[in-house]
Amino acid sequence: MATSQVGLIGVGNGRTWRIGVRSVLQHPSVGAIGGRGLSSAGSLITRTIRVVVLAAISVGLFSLVSIYGYALRDPRYLDGWVLAGGMSLQLGFHVAIKTNKLSPKSVARWRKFHIFVGYLLIAAFLSHTNFSLPDAGFEWALWTGFALVMLSGIFGTYLTWSAKAKGIDDRFSSDPIPSRAAELAREVREVVAMPDPASVASALPAPPHDAWIADLYANHLKDYFERRRNFFSCLVGSQNALQRLTAEIDSLSPYVDARRQEKLAAIRNLVIEKDRLDFARVHSALSRGWQFVHVPVTYGLIVLSVLHVLVVYSYSSGGW
Repeated sequence: MATSQVGLIGVGNGRTWRIGVRSVLQHPSVGAIGGRGLSSAGSLITRTIRVVVLAAISVGLFSLVSIYGYALRDPRYLDGWVLAGGMSLQLGFHVAIKTNKLSPKSVARWRKFHIFVGYLLIAAFLSHTNFSLPDAGFEWALWTGFALVMLSGIFGTYLTWSAKAKGIDDRFSSDPIPSRAAELAREVREVVAMPDPASVASALPAPPHDAWIADLYANHLKDYFERRRNFFSCLVGSQNALQRLTAEIDSLSPYVDARRQEKLAAIRNLVIEKDRLDFARVHSALSRGWQFVHVPVTYGLIVLSVLHVLVVYSYSSGGW
């Protein structure tokens, strides 16, 4: 994972002082704004094409089921087997991932296909249930199982999207997060407490700029760096909490000299990294947690679906 370094540099009485701020999270390059714009436009076009294709296939499925029903046949057999085939493909995805023999590119392609098929299965499920709630207990079990798989799958897709939007690698491990959070808390204290060598050497009274920065830290930043904060904001991807903190820093910056502006800039970068670290912590926990719902319920749904097929064909053949 790429690292970046922000330096706070000053010169006084021939001495040079420097505070390095390391980042364990990948920060987008400022110089690549144009490239990111083109990439975002291409990504938007790709997503739009996928949505159009998904909608076209769904409409085609509904039309085909309707035509099948007009032919005096039970359309639930058609969309039921579409559901069974799609679920078999989804099971193939889980098996392929568990083998650990796929390359990263193959895993990415499988995941995109898995998500696409999952959305198609929502249309097939709505068609199979005729947009209505079930009547019997066994049907309720099937309906509830599919709803849990669908909702957890959508949530997992949201987690992946939000991580990419935040610039966090989905392979990022949660192991270094606590130690890095402690480092950030220590580094921001060092930045706030560091005196200006030029002010120390001067016989004139120094402006209270350092005191203002210390008050800013005590009133707005100390609790933020020493605790896990803004869980809900990280969950929904809101930037309001971060913007409030950076606004406090930016509002003070015009009233201090150039050296303290550099100090505030370093503090601002630490605040942004802490926000990214909090997001990574929440994302890592949720990424592990949602799979405890999605994967077991998927396998349970497959078992129920097999039983459902056996029951349906047993009744249709008059065996029961």
